[in-house]
Amino acid sequence: MSKETISNASSNTSANTSSEKPVKLSHLNQQGEANMVDVTEKAMTSRTATAQGYIRMTAQTLALITTGEHKKGDVFAVARIAGIQAAKKCSDLIPLCHSLMLSKVQVDFEVDQANSQVNVVSLCRLTGQTGVEMEALTAVSVACLTLFDMCKAADPGMEIHGIKVLTKAGGKSGDWQAEDGR
Repeated sequence: MSKETISNASSNTSANTSSEKPVKLSHLNQQGEANMVDVTEKAMTSRTATAQGYIRMTAQTLALITTGEHKKGDVFAVARIAGIQAAKKCSDLIPLCHSLMLSKVQVDFEVDQANSQVNVVSLCRLTGQTGVEMEALTAVSVACLTLFDMCKAADPGMEIHGIKVLTKAGGKSGDWQAEDGR
């Protein structure tokens, strides 16, 4: 793909209608090249984001991890630590993310017996110049991947799904909350 094609592809938005404001991708410079956003002049504000994701598994696998009978031990404790560590390493994984001094990372699990799945929810917080949505998403993703890794021998057909930002607060653009069903 040529540079021109890449630049044109990144500036086209098929969902954009004439009444909508044009979408501008902040991680592209004037030439359409990848660019880390300069946050030098942004104010230091309190910023928080929450994210969620699910991992669906067989009822037998869910029973193994909820009763503590899994031979690998406390699967939730390991996945929680993995999610927290991943949020702290987000900029090492995603090239244009800023290195952040997170002040809080929380990863929680909610067992949904009816749907044979675990809902993973993360919260990331800091006082800084850029948001923490990517860190919250990374925490959820890696926690789900860790659950998969620890249970794959018992259930290789597990499915990770529904990873999304639930809320963001703080910063110039203010607060945002996901709509139900989105």
